[in-house]
Amino acid sequence: MADAFVDLRSDTVTRPTAGMREAMAAAEVGDDVYGEDPTVNALEAEVAALFGHEAALFAPSGTMANQIALQLLVPPGEELLCDADAHVVTYEIGAAAAYGGISSRTWPTVGADIDPEVVARMIRPDGFFAVPTRAIAVEQTHNRGGGGVIPLDTLRGLRGVADDAGVALHCDGARIWHAHVADGVSLTEYGGLFDTLSVCLSKGLGAPVGSLVVGSAEKIARARMIRKRMGGGMRQAGILAAAGRYALAHHVDRLAEDHARAARLAEAVAPFGVLATTVRTNLVPLDLTKHALDARALAAAARQEGVLISVLGPRTARLVTHLGLDDEGLDHALRALPRILAAA
Repeated sequence: MADAFVDLRSDTVTRPTAGMREAMAAAEVGDDVYGEDPTVNALEAEVAALFGHEAALFAPSGTMANQIALQLLVPPGEELLCDADAHVVTYEIGAAAAYGGISSRTWPTVGADIDPEVVARMIRPDGFFAVPTRAIAVEQTHNRGGGGVIPLDTLRGLRGVADDAGVALHCDGARIWHAHVADGVSLTEYGGLFDTLSVCLSKGLGAPVGSLVVGSAEKIARARMIRKRMGGGMRQAGILAAAGRYALAHHVDRLAEDHARAARLAEAVAPFGVLATTVRTNLVPLDLTKHALDARALAAAARQEGVLISVLGPRTARLVTHLGLDDEGLDHALRALPRILAAA
């Protein structure tokens, strides 16, 4: 996309910084399928330690990381519970069923406002000629829930529900770094609540590629085999892992800047009745149900003004702040979007 555009579609549109490119160019590499890439090994050990787990596995994408984790927790023909807007059942093209043979059942969309008791009542035990529940998955932060942060007490409640029922708990932590910065909850505390996590380096942290599966040493040994089966075995992947290590060292604390810029965008559009929820992190969801413009019309008008936004549905759009958005670009969007919304 041309540099003239202010790109608010996603935090996946970032490009490696100069320092990140230098780290990639200087990376020591080996064959990761043989376990011989020192930079990948260092990244995996670092991320495992951050979340207080024994091991981690570098994967090419968040979808692959999620699907590896789900296959670790749910045998074929058995059940995963998650919410109806969860990434694992919305944006992963049916992978849980296609690759893992996993049956999914969902609770109604509530974003980050999960009631553990509702989830508890959905769990189906062995027997009764029903598909048994084997795992619960939650998303931190919640993408289609407007970047909402699931409160720590809610997560603790879900951990208790999982333990009582003897099922596993997975975190799709693509933007868990944002939750950590927004609420001040340590990554280790988050990690201790889950059997597995997937964490992404290529969204808010600005790396070009990569996510990790986090879990016990036994689970990650199995995960390595599943990754290979899914075509995710990589060779001199240390060039990519170096970008991730750089991102962890330099781009976590700065997420507060993205949150502040998102809050300014939310404040600018709020007078037009389109703000869908309280903005906590870097996602600004727009509900155009009562506005004259639908999502595609808004996106087209914004593009004419040099601003790119994401269309999530006929009357749903989204703005995302990220590493590639500076104050000049933000100011342009702050002028353009209210003008478009007011003129319709």
